[in-house]
Parts: sequence; structure tokens; C-alpha cells
Amino acid sequence: SPELLQEIEYVDASIGQMIDALRDHGRSDSTLIVVTAKHGQSPIDPNRYFPIPGPNHDHGTTPADLIADLLPFVQSPLNPNGIGPTQDDVSLLWLADSSKTADAVSILESNAIKAGIGQIFYGPALAINYNTPGLPPNGDPRTPDIIVTPNVGVVYTGSSAKLEEHGGFSHDDTNVMMLLFNPNLSAKSIHTEVGTNQVAPTILQVLGLDPNSLDGVRLEGTGVLPGLGLSGDK
Repeated sequence: SPELLQEIEYVDASIGQMIDALRDHGRSDSTLIVVTAKHGQSPIDPNRYFPIPGPNHDHGTTPADLIADLLPFVQSPLNPNGIGPTQDDVSLLWLADSSKTADAVSILESNAIKAGIGQIFYGPALAINYNTPGLPPNGDPRTPDIIVTPNVGVVYTGSSAKLEEHGGFSHDDTNVMMLLFNPNLSAKSIHTEVGTNQVAPTILQVLGLDPNSLDGVRLEGTGVLPGLGLSGDK
């Protein structure tokens, strides 16, 4: 759209101003420029966009609406003055009573088509990637009791202006561009899978500092970005 093109051109011009300033101060040859993003947007293909419930509330029902009476009242759609549920292109559901998780999942599964549900994560499936939900000492209240990932293109919204969203862990959400530039680097594409968490240790390595000074690097074994000829490339 013209609006999106305008935003892209704005960012492009802004990066250009930064590069011009580096050149003006004789710093471009000694500077590594990394362009990336903290998240993507879903759906990338605008033809896949399908809002639920939709601006006219005729596209279906959100997961939170289906189990509204099982949510804390402050997060429930039944409360017009509450903070509301956490839903965009994913639905994060904290229950008022975690022992009702199976009941909530049963309701969601019975209405999967109406809610555009792709997959439901709860119980042991959640514990693979997150701390166990619940209260201390056995649980982590930051972890939802249920995570609902919708079909590609589904966004839980009643807005007529929204075209996409972020917040989930779909392919569109989690795959972003990464461009590295320095006049001393030859142009090439790296097809090795990398992660944005590798940017921080790469910056330290470029500055002559030890990436292992970062707790995350030591605990997770995060390597520097490949293809730069740096010691520690993985």
C-alpha cells in the first residue's frame, strides 16, 4: 500500500543518513552496520488476512470469548472496564483456576473452526518451551495456562483498520530480515540459520570484547553471526 511504501522509504532514508554521517566522520570503514527487526508481522500475504470476530463480528469467536467465564474477571471479555485478554495473532489465556485447564481446552477444541484455531498448547506441551504455569513454588504466573495459535492469517480483532499483527510464534512472526554491512565485507548471502540473539555477542566480538561476558552466551552457547571471519563463528 502507499502507506507501507512511505514507511519503508522513511526507514531507508534514515539509514542512509546514518551511513552518510559515518562517512563524513571517517568512521564507515571501521563500523559494522546490522539491520534487523525484533519481530515480523502476520500475515505477510495480505490476501490471507482474516480477522476474528471481524469489524462486523461475523467472522467467528475469539478463544477468550469462548471461555470468558473461566478467565479472571479483569481479563475477561465479560468485563467492559477490564484490561481485556491478550490476543492478536496468538491468544494467551490465563485462567482464574488452573485446575479448569482441561475444561477450557475441551471448549476450545469443540469450537476450533469458529475460532480459527491451528494448535492449542497447554500442560506438558507448554513446559517444553516455557516454565510450568501456576503459582510459586511449583509454577510461574507469567506463563499462560493455554496458548492458542490460530491458522495462518487469522488475527483476533474487531478492528476495521488493522491488516496484520504480531506477538505469536508463527513463521511470519519469527522470521525477520538481517543485513550486515561494512565496506570490507564482500557481498554474499548466508543461508545458515541464525537468530537475532546472535547480534549482541557479535557486537562484543567486533569491539574486541569477550562475548562470554554475557550470561546468555554462557548459558545458551550462543555463537557470533557466521560469515564475518570472526573467531567463534558457528
